[in-house]
Amino acid sequence: MIVLSAPSPAARERTLLWLLAAVQFTHVVDFMMLMPLGPLLMQRLSLSATRFGALVSAYTLASAAMGVLGVFWLDRLERKRTLLMLYAGFIAATLLCGAATGATGLLIARTVAGACAGLMGAVVIAIVSDMVPAERRGQAIGTVMTAYALSAVAGVPLGLGLANLGGWRSPFIVLAGVAGLVWLLLLRFLPRVDGHLAQTSGAASPISGFTPRLALGWGLTFTVVFASFLLIPYLGAFMVGNVGLTLTDLPWVYLVGGAATFVSSHWIGRLADRMGPARALALLLVATMVPHLLFTHLPPSPLPAVTLVFVLFMTLTSGRAIPTMALVASQVPPSLRGRYLAVNMAASDGASGLAAWMGGLVLTTAPDGTLIGFAQLGWLAVGISALALGLLWNFAGRAVRLDATPAP
Repeated sequence: MIVLSAPSPAARERTLLWLLAAVQFTHVVDFMMLMPLGPLLMQRLSLSATRFGALVSAYTLASAAMGVLGVFWLDRLERKRTLLMLYAGFIAATLLCGAATGATGLLIARTVAGACAGLMGAVVIAIVSDMVPAERRGQAIGTVMTAYALSAVAGVPLGLGLANLGGWRSPFIVLAGVAGLVWLLLLRFLPRVDGHLAQTSGAASPISGFTPRLALGWGLTFTVVFASFLLIPYLGAFMVGNVGLTLTDLPWVYLVGGAATFVSSHWIGRLADRMGPARALALLLVATMVPHLLFTHLPPSPLPAVTLVFVLFMTLTSGRAIPTMALVASQVPPSLRGRYLAVNMAASDGASGLAAWMGGLVLTTAPDGTLIGFAQLGWLAVGISALALGLLWNFAGRAVRLDATPAP
């Protein structure tokens, strides 16, 4: 007679983390794959560049707006139920993207998908923070955030391949099917996460318990993301126009960069647990100044040299999000965590959109495709990172106890 032993708590925790990473993977792919689909969508739906830009921005703007609205209700519900509800809305919106017959229908579907996705991200981090002890939280968040690297390595190329085979609708339909499977797995394996409800008063004000010091956490997230997205949207154009790569080189550069980021996410998560997220973030903020300046001042170079600098840039820059999220999530008690992280996600979305817009104002494109002003943008990113260091000192230097409850 064979007796099957129950999975260990560590094995169950790893399974849940990878399941939550799958949630993140589906919505990150949904956001990222629209941009490379641009030429096909503009041709098939007769879109101008301005209208296509509206499709891209609608996702992040809706995510930011819903993040702010989430402060009114996100901690009043059990977290598993909240995630399943939001994820169902995201799946339905993604299916509607594939069924859209015109630009207006696609815009509405993208707006709904973005509204659900932003709050999903906040709930996922809140679940990780509620279920994983503080001493392992950095590594846990690093595991969940490998979804961003995996989406660059596998998700977006597969989405483009599906579009080439079955048209622009097929990536959205297939992604909705994958997300539906993940939804069923969440329903089956994710336990109830309701410990925060014991500390939450139904009559409490939506902003009760928040303090001016906690608002520094939103400012910290904003500056960390802002410094990154001043540069990230224009890396491909810079590598082709200034550094001498061809369009066929870019997929390989991004593939290597995504793979390196996937591996480094685990290492940075463990580093945050050993050093503490504040010290790890300070180290990464200083360390990223080197590749920010090195990449933005890079002369025409061979492919291996460019790839090496790109890997350094992406691993350090994307790695900053891990200790940032671990630190911000640890500064509030469970009863405030969902609402606090919802606004934090709104700050992140707003920062990425504003930084990309500001970067476009600084840069100009020469007739031969060269980007002018990218070096100055690198110095600006370094300056914003230095500002983030100051906010980090003020935010983490007056830290509250991790398990503190709100003052009566």
